Amino acid sequence: MKTCTFFGHRDGFGLDRETLRRTIEELIRQGIDTFYVGNQGQFDGAVYSCLKQLRTIFPHIRIWVVLAYLPTEKRESEDLSDAIYPEIEGPPKFAIDRRNRWMLQRAEVVICYVCHITGGAYKFAKLAKRQGKKVINLGCAEIER
Repeated sequence: MKTCTFFGHRDGFGLDRETLRRTIEELIRQGIDTFYVGNQGQFDGAVYSCLKQLRTIFPHIRIWVVLAYLPTEKRESEDLSDAIYPEIEGPPKFAIDRRNRWMLQRAEVVICYVCHITGGAYKFAKLAKRQGKKVINLGCAEIER
């Protein structure tokens, strides 16, 4: 099992979805078959949508939407068929950070959309580089080690 995860700015403003699709498709052709994605913003939504489209072409791929929080009544209408909730202990304030670390620990490749060097997307892209993982940035910021 070869894995990929994603980190991007919540708003996803300016993301070229076609480039995202082509990048993921190329990784599938290289043997990546398992994908972990969050569910916190527009970037995660774009990734999940793209993965579901690609699953119609590559039915062998596994997609996991990794939840930072258990669903509430307000969000029960969401499709959770691909969702997993890792048992990660700690205060709710740090749930997204802990979830991202969980995903990064399992990934060999990280696709990110980082356009500025602040926030969680940059933090985890930088951490991935430091850990020697392959990092593909679809944004314009340079990811330092």
